[in-house]
Amino acid sequence: MFVLIVIIIILLGLCFKIVPQNNVGLVETFGKYTGTKNSGPRFIIPLVQRIRKVSLALQPLKLDGYSVITKDNADIGATVTLNFHITDPVNYTYENTNSIESMQQLVRGHLRDIIGRMDLNDALGSTSKINQDLAEAIGDLTGTYGVRVDRINIDELRPSQAIQKSMDMQLQADRERTAAISKAEGEAKSIELSTNAKNEALISTAKANAEATKTQADAENYRINKIQEALRNADSNYFNNQSINAFKDLANSDSNLIITDTDHLDTTGQSAVLAKLLKK
Repeated sequence: MFVLIVIIIILLGLCFKIVPQNNVGLVETFGKYTGTKNSGPRFIIPLVQRIRKVSLALQPLKLDGYSVITKDNADIGATVTLNFHITDPVNYTYENTNSIESMQQLVRGHLRDIIGRMDLNDALGSTSKINQDLAEAIGDLTGTYGVRVDRINIDELRPSQAIQKSMDMQLQADRERTAAISKAEGEAKSIELSTNAKNEALISTAKANAEATKTQADAENYRINKIQEALRNADSNYFNNQSINAFKDLANSDSNLIITDTDHLDTTGQSAVLAKLLKK
């Protein structure tokens, strides 16, 4: 009796299966698909039927890094993460022995095609565009496998070590060239400022000399005008007196020969006055 009860319990356990939330159960009768069951407790015929559970939830998948070649023959490694969910459990389970692997191959192939039309620099700086182009290229193609790719993200595009070394050397050369240009521009600016300062100093000196010369000429002109004005205002008696004094000085001098114009003896006094004024 006890053995019969145990057998009944085992048979009841085999008859009822639980399909979890967000899953479906594919019923197989003698190995052939015969129907789909939604989540919840389900009854099957033991030893005749079985339920294959398939999750419909969103699933993340990271593709292993693999090599792609750019348009300019640069070798770069790509790492891709995608999110997908199963849209057709029957096709996913029975129409393809490995729908996940087929989906990965499809993504890799289209990614190689997209990057293969781009130069290295464009590829490294256009991950967002590559994501968009890849999503459009795949579209509903994965529907054949009962799978839909909801999101694709290029995690990393990494140049090979040789290319990375070359890029680093190029970057260093660009930095050194930029530094040299900046230094040359700085020196040129310094020379320009120094030259401008010297030119301004020369111009200022020239202006100062010109102003001093003009001032000196004005002073000399003023002195001459004063002398001429003094000569014009002096009367004849004054010049006659100066003439007498001039002859007196000549008489007391060491000279023993004096030649003068008798018609202009009065100018002798003017000459003496002019000599005194010039001394002042």
